[in-house]
Amino acid sequence: MARYGFAIDNRSCIGCHACSTACKSENEVPLGVFRTYIKTVETGTYPDTQRHFQVTRCNHCEKPPCATICPTSAMYKRDDGIVEFDKDACIGCKACMQACPYDAIHIDPETKTAAKCHYCAHRTDIGLEPACVVVCPEHAILAGDLDDPGSEIARVLAKNASTVRKPEQGTEPKLHYIGGNQRNLRPSAEANPSPPYTTEMQHVIPWHWPVPAYLVAKGIGAGVVLLLALAYLVLDLPVRGTTAVAGGLLALVATGVTTALLVFDLEHPKRFLYILRRPNPRSWLARGAVVLIGFSAVTGAWFAVEAAAWIGLLSADLAATLRAPLLWLDVPFAVLAAVYTAFLFGQAEGRDLWQSPLLPLHLLIQAVLAGSATLVLYGFFASLAPELEELARRALLVALVVDLVAALPGELFMPHASEVASRAAKAITHGRHARRFWVDVVAIGHLVPIAILALGLIEFAALAALASLVGLYFYEAVFVQAPQEIPNA
Repeated sequence: MARYGFAIDNRSCIGCHACSTACKSENEVPLGVFRTYIKTVETGTYPDTQRHFQVTRCNHCEKPPCATICPTSAMYKRDDGIVEFDKDACIGCKACMQACPYDAIHIDPETKTAAKCHYCAHRTDIGLEPACVVVCPEHAILAGDLDDPGSEIARVLAKNASTVRKPEQGTEPKLHYIGGNQRNLRPSAEANPSPPYTTEMQHVIPWHWPVPAYLVAKGIGAGVVLLLALAYLVLDLPVRGTTAVAGGLLALVATGVTTALLVFDLEHPKRFLYILRRPNPRSWLARGAVVLIGFSAVTGAWFAVEAAAWIGLLSADLAATLRAPLLWLDVPFAVLAAVYTAFLFGQAEGRDLWQSPLLPLHLLIQAVLAGSATLVLYGFFASLAPELEELARRALLVALVVDLVAALPGELFMPHASEVASRAAKAITHGRHARRFWVDVVAIGHLVPIAILALGLIEFAALAALASLVGLYFYEAVFVQAPQEIPNA
């Protein structure tokens, strides 16, 4: 079986854009987006300057992260190494765009589905070369079987040193550059990059406010269940009657909002069920959907038991018998619901700051923060047992302190594994997001509620809870936004 790849000889490329034009014509690519484009940088000081061209496109990676993260396998690698896409299976979640370390994927403005260079697979399948190869006047683009020592591409690469983009990502790109310029290969090598970097060709920010809102809503749902389970199963506190009904309802509503936000953010929301009908078992987006369904089912069963007992359709003794098993069963689902997004972010290879090994623990802390804050707010508007109110306040204080002194510094201030992650963290703490981070997240979202709760100002506990939730949302907003602003091309 062939293993197709590209070789670009930058020594021959004249930057004529014939390849990008042929690509648009051959594949009917709409205006405003490109599957292939020419990146140009100039080096030197006048009059001793030089212009460098680079044909930029999908790298057809041996280990494509876009295929791993895609929840419906709409993005997939063929047996011959071509990374192909199926627009009829795409739900428009944009996860593949986050996973690509090369900004090679875009959303087609006409089909609203992911698209990119697909090696002109329709031509390759009948023995023809990709359109860009045929049209290049300098024969600077080579395509063929990298494993065939007799192919032109294999012979040329054997005789010439070549480089690939971001080899440290471990994706094993099959797009090789001969005579590649570092200012083209590494976006961060640009002398004076100007945030927010949105003028780069193909560079867009796929995820906006629904994603941080979804993280907060998911944290509330999981956190409420975890806190009430702790209260009943470990501390033997009164979690029954109105409290249990309200807690179950809060968790279900928050999880419903989570799902609604996920669907709302899709380019094809009507295709949402494709995640269940044709799931990619490797994708944490698909796995997360199963987790949310399981969490909702078990929480729903617990809520149904409590509600039935509350209105007299079920005896108190039977409800008491079922309560503990349901809560024990719900705890692992709540933990998974809280932390699975960390593993989804881990598959987003294009956003290095999201690769933090601390993220699962941080999301669990945030779930406790969100759940306890929600219960404190509930206690302000409705009756809650004094022991539960005290537990919620204490849990909120502990979560805030741990988040402030351990989780936030661990995510943002510790040394990072890559320059891209460091730049994203710096944008949060000392760059364009610094005011929101230090004022909205640290001061309003942490220091103010910590002071209120530590001083025992119970009458202001609801204000502390509200400030905590606001601060949590703003943290999720900058954490989601900043890494997306760093260009990968």
